Amino acid sequence: MPLYVLSEGAGPHAQVPTDQTRIPIPLITTNTDYSNKSVKGKVICKGQLMSLAADDFILKTVIQEDSQQSTSLQNQTINVILFGSLAKDFDQAGSQGDVVVASGFTVTKSSTVSEHNLHPCNLLLSGDDACLYVSCLSPPPDPRSPLANKRSATLSSEVSRNTKTPKYTYEGLGNLKSGSVVNVYGVVVFFKQPFKSRGTDYCSSLKITDQSNQKIGCTIFCEKLEEHPKIFQIGDIVRMHRVKAQCFNNSITLVNTFGFSVVTFDGAVGAAVEPRTSSRSFHFDQEVRRTVEELRSWAASQTLLPAVTTIPLSAVEPKAYFDLTCQLLAKAPIDTTCTLLRVWDGTKCPRTLLKVIVEPNVTEGPSFFSKKKEDLIANILVYDNHVEFARQLKPGAFLRIYNLRAISGSSKVPGLTSSHEEVDHLAFHLHGGTAYGRGIRVLPENSTDVQELKKALEAFPSDRDEDSLNDTELLEIWSTPPESLGLTQHCIDGERAECSTERSCSHNLQPVTLSELKRSDPGQIHHVTVQLRSYEPHRLHQALKLYCSKCTSMLDVPDDDLVAGLFSKASRDSGSCTPPPWMFSGKVDVPAGSAESQNRSLSVHLSAQLVSEGKTKELIFLSGSTLEETCRLTAGYQNIIPVRSSGDHLALLDMSAPFLFRGRKRYYGCKRCSEAAVREPRAEGVEVIDEKIVAEALGVQLLQYVLLMKLELQDATDTLEVFLWRDAELFFSVTAEEAAANQEAQKSIHQTMDALCPPGGSAGGRPWLNLCLTAYRTTNDEGQNQTCYQICHTTVARPSSPTRSEPDPA
Repeated sequence: MPLYVLSEGAGPHAQVPTDQTRIPIPLITTNTDYSNKSVKGKVICKGQLMSLAADDFILKTVIQEDSQQSTSLQNQTINVILFGSLAKDFDQAGSQGDVVVASGFTVTKSSTVSEHNLHPCNLLLSGDDACLYVSCLSPPPDPRSPLANKRSATLSSEVSRNTKTPKYTYEGLGNLKSGSVVNVYGVVVFFKQPFKSRGTDYCSSLKITDQSNQKIGCTIFCEKLEEHPKIFQIGDIVRMHRVKAQCFNNSITLVNTFGFSVVTFDGAVGAAVEPRTSSRSFHFDQEVRRTVEELRSWAASQTLLPAVTTIPLSAVEPKAYFDLTCQLLAKAPIDTTCTLLRVWDGTKCPRTLLKVIVEPNVTEGPSFFSKKKEDLIANILVYDNHVEFARQLKPGAFLRIYNLRAISGSSKVPGLTSSHEEVDHLAFHLHGGTAYGRGIRVLPENSTDVQELKKALEAFPSDRDEDSLNDTELLEIWSTPPESLGLTQHCIDGERAECSTERSCSHNLQPVTLSELKRSDPGQIHHVTVQLRSYEPHRLHQALKLYCSKCTSMLDVPDDDLVAGLFSKASRDSGSCTPPPWMFSGKVDVPAGSAESQNRSLSVHLSAQLVSEGKTKELIFLSGSTLEETCRLTAGYQNIIPVRSSGDHLALLDMSAPFLFRGRKRYYGCKRCSEAAVREPRAEGVEVIDEKIVAEALGVQLLQYVLLMKLELQDATDTLEVFLWRDAELFFSVTAEEAAANQEAQKSIHQTMDALCPPGGSAGGRPWLNLCLTAYRTTNDEGQNQTCYQICHTTVARPSSPTRSEPDPA
């Protein structure tokens, strides 16, 4: 954390790095990345240097905006908090009236804004990245005075004080005194995961102890989740810097103060001493290692730690509360107060588990799994305050779920089966609240528990089909009527391959005839054995729709002619505009589509943050391109957002065009529900920028690809028209998103329909299908009630075909 004193009278810009963007004080907020940015201001108040420990200091100063261009804005003054050697150096070299330039700072909410009418934020300068440039512009004191002699040694052309490793002192928990700011170690004997407080901060609470056997409660308020202790289990060891001891209810408690930092260690004896922290700079040496190992040994010899509460699914008993370490496979919202998590840990619960059925189009992650894997999956219902955190989880993440409850018996099941009761099952509920440490924590890949879990999961075979489809054969099937296809695509040695269906539901129902089903009341589930008589649409590409989960509208996928016209219009209307300050602009060469055509250069804009991270291929904003040029560029860029000039700024294209291209996949937004604008996607801590991150940043309500078909079923008693929609992906074993971009997925759907309903074939040649149907009441366009039916919980199963030799040319 260097401090630079610049030449007297030269001004800060004489030696401040020119690659940093200056931010006016009134424009500072907590939701902006300030990497490679600086703030300039005049010191109007300088506080006293406070010593927290040996070589650990804190100093508060107030600076005022130094630019005449920002005088019309409010919040001209802001608190600046300096830590460590930077605070000590500024105390010696800086004075009221000096002009300073700060960089490498972080921004937090200010608690004194109402008291002193200051900016609502604070600037914190700590760690190796913090830097302060001081320009002493005030008249120099009498050169004969001792103060002048002291400062003359400081005001050289450039004096750099390198950071000196501070030597921290730590207070035992038995020696804490109210009002003191201390550094402490402790073994965690209780903790709650961070939860949203009534204000803007997250709050976490824990209780720690040490060799004094004093149990001290700690309450931590931080605006960002990553600033809280990363505690995975009771017995972990925490080291906290700059916590204040307070007396509450005749007991000493600890609260975080300015400059608070925390590092967590695994408390198991023999485990690696690896710090868990989001801070880019922290103190760690052999003394720290020795202290952690001493606390581990002491805690292991005590009875203060409870019995192990983390157990596998194979050992769960009814009515138990337990902690579960698992991997998230898929998730889906049930309603606003409940989310479904589908998890596994490689072991099988000996009891029948709750089955929860949700709409495939709202499921994030795979909608179905192999029968063997399905037997190992547990459905966890997450409620109330945990729903917000569950929404942020990504399938594939490794989790520890605390204070999970196993409930046995009969209960109402959320989802599509909400009108039915599951009996004699075991359900897993994560209730609302934070009592007993209840919550969810994402475990890092390098943790010991995750490594052990991975070994157990890797022993289980993959769900991938043995004969995966090849995407190199580009067929025109998707836009070709079924009647024009020959039987050679679906026949093996002159005989048609048989198809069957499998029901994946757990309903214990007797099959009914279609005539009996029509006489039944709506709101029920039925099993039927039927043939497929006909289906619509015959051009299967028309079955692909775009669905908005917010307003429930359903649209046709725009054809290429319409989309190409929108791109052409945007290209013709393209004019000059000023990109936002977070963008870098340049040119990109589009490869020619043929030998006769020429290369063309197009305007491209990149996020400054992604450029600074070296991720220049992950996302670009492209203007002035045709649809064909955009598609050709997808081979070199992971995400392409087409934009146009609108007045003096950039805007997205008409929402009838895709707002995002990812490889062959195109993504659309809802015109009615979107508030689209060109904004910078936030990618901190994100491994892959996907369509959901881009849509959220741009204010676009993402439309989901769905398959919608109307099928006419028949048996010996009657015929019935049913819809295939919510479980269409399960039925075909193909996602609608894949069908929109992948020729092999399109071919698979077409072959399935031809096998179930052969073109020109007799009823005797059609297979009998075991289907699960749900009946429900709805209103038509005239407002009249009618009963509709949908196929659900059913998958088409076809035997794998041997390799077919090419036919001899006729």
